[in-house]
Amino acid sequence: MRELNQTVTEALLDPILARDPAGPRITYYDDATGARIELSALTLANWAAKTANLIRDEFGITPGGRVAVLLPAHWQTAAVLLGCWWAGAEVVLRPDDDAELALVTAGRLAEVENVPEVAALSLDALGAPVRELPVGVTDFATSVRVHGDQFLPGGVGVALAGMPVAEVLADARKSAAGQGFSAEDRVLSESTWDTPAELVDGLLAVYAAGASLVQVVNPDPAKRADRVRSERVTTTRA
Repeated sequence: MRELNQTVTEALLDPILARDPAGPRITYYDDATGARIELSALTLANWAAKTANLIRDEFGITPGGRVAVLLPAHWQTAAVLLGCWWAGAEVVLRPDDDAELALVTAGRLAEVENVPEVAALSLDALGAPVRELPVGVTDFATSVRVHGDQFLPGGVGVALAGMPVAEVLADARKSAAGQGFSAEDRVLSESTWDTPAELVDGLLAVYAAGASLVQVVNPDPAKRADRVRSERVTTTRA
């Protein structure tokens, strides 16, 4: 099977890109700030490619390298995760001194002080850099922009917290089936991605089904009904 030689990113995004590259793939809301950002499959893939190029070319991460991703549920986090997997990296969602690279918010830098390479994300809606970073910490927003939006992967292997690609994909598809997702769905989610199980259920299962995600953080319950209508949500998960 061709998929045996695919990364998680290729296996999830290639069918979506072939079917509907321009349709919304992640629509992100932060009800605390009023932010709304929407990415098509093509734009998400471009951001993932930029990330993959960054971590390979600037940080020297090769297939099998371990990357700690300490980021909340966010559209940039989706791009970072897909970029890491495209580069063949193993993602861990906790501080890990064995990681070769950590991608974190500025508030979590103390948790990765023993990781040799660190990049900080502001998660700013307009891509603003993190101000006054310590020496040796890379600003992700500044660095990622110069990298290409195409990527040629170099290998696959362990993908998420010790699980190989095939296992991650199998879990994502099982979760998608269990939650009843289909390629026609717009899935509204307010869940976190702090553990592998949460990440599989809240993000990867959506893409495994070919569906589209409306991810809400700091949710305002009073806005949910209008959002369901305006975003044409077909199914909701907590």
